[in-house]
Amino acid sequence: MQFIMFSKMLQQLSIAEAGDAIAQMGFDGVDLTVRDQGHILPENVVAELPPAVEMLRGKGLVVGMLTTGVTSVDDPHAADIFRTAAACGVKYLKLGYWLYQGFGTIRESIGKVRGDLKGLEALALEHGVTACIHTHSGNFLTADPAICSLLVEGLDSEAIGIYVDAGHIVLEGGYGVWRQGLDLVSGRLRLVAAKTFGWFPETSGAGVRWKSKTLPFDKGMTDWKEFFTCLKAIPYDGFISLHSEYGDLSLEELLKQTEADLAVAKAAWETADG
Repeated sequence: MQFIMFSKMLQQLSIAEAGDAIAQMGFDGVDLTVRDQGHILPENVVAELPPAVEMLRGKGLVVGMLTTGVTSVDDPHAADIFRTAAACGVKYLKLGYWLYQGFGTIRESIGKVRGDLKGLEALALEHGVTACIHTHSGNFLTADPAICSLLVEGLDSEAIGIYVDAGHIVLEGGYGVWRQGLDLVSGRLRLVAAKTFGWFPETSGAGVRWKSKTLPFDKGMTDWKEFFTCLKAIPYDGFISLHSEYGDLSLEELLKQTEADLAVAKAAWETADG
């Protein structure tokens, strides 16, 4: 198992600067953004990804995965991203998102996304990579692991995988459904994200509404020891990407908090059963 850092929150740094910070914090590698407003723009992937991967490896970091916005083989740069990732030895790619279109649309939407994934399955098999759908809470079709299992049913598991996010599945199913969902997709699990949330009341003219907020690893809802115990039982021994999505912190504060989160995660992994 290797801990890597999602580069999204270090976008103000160059890839080299981000790599230095990630290595200094003690990570094994990088989850590199290759998407609009990412560290590498999709249209530049052919020219910029190979030297970026080589440079990060020179810092002792593996590029464990790419975070992309790809949702269809018809996306303009999908083939370039898959082909270049494979050429650079990066096997895992996170796909983009499909929105839930509203009540009464779920079956039609599942059928459409399965069509998109079927096309991406062929592209992934052609290049020997694995494209993964991410369990993201809220108005996303992939919020529920059970829906994810329907989306990928019958597709090659080496081509299309599932990327479970510990924070998002606990946010959607904090009392216990997260565990059932992880169990359901465990055979298809190829990537794991680590972050955690809490629910907070906000009072407005319409009354009290509850909103989620990213929290430090030692304060959020995710029981890391239990989550990692489940991973070990699968067994999962791949990449765990830490998502330091603290938008209200300065860069210095974010790096300090990320280092603390990594320490919590490593300790929880070591003490988890299995």
